[in-house]
Amino acid sequence: MKDFPGTPGTLTGLLLRISQCVFAAGSIASMATTTSFFNFTAFCYLIASMGLQVIWSFVLALLDAYALVRRKAFHNLLLVSLFVVGDWVTATLSLAAASASAGITVLYFSDLGHCNFGGECQKYQMSVCFAYLSWVTIAISSLIMLWLLAAG
Repeated sequence: MKDFPGTPGTLTGLLLRISQCVFAAGSIASMATTTSFFNFTAFCYLIASMGLQVIWSFVLALLDAYALVRRKAFHNLLLVSLFVVGDWVTATLSLAAASASAGITVLYFSDLGHCNFGGECQKYQMSVCFAYLSWVTIAISSLIMLWLLAAG
């Protein structure tokens, strides 16, 4: 298997995983600091999806850091296949959660004009923004993993 930027065990791979984890944690933090996010199913789904994203990205960031310290490459076919499946599952869940939450945010708070909460509306919007940023980084990572699997 080839060694190109973003593969497991490289610095860019570690940076991708850390950015996924940070953006997902930012999404959770900004949503969880509101008082009424639990009234909307899409927002609860966003919290759950981003929670899974934080766990997945953090574990893979630890593996990347270990590989960098040991100067090893994780190019085992079975391990890369697991990374591909995990990345694609979390990417799909993240996109669905971010899109559903963005739809509710736009519909409820902009179109219907029920945004009387002030700062909460901005927190919902920030949470959705962080969720999309997390999805962009996981999409990049999942495409790199698929490319690595195909190149192997």
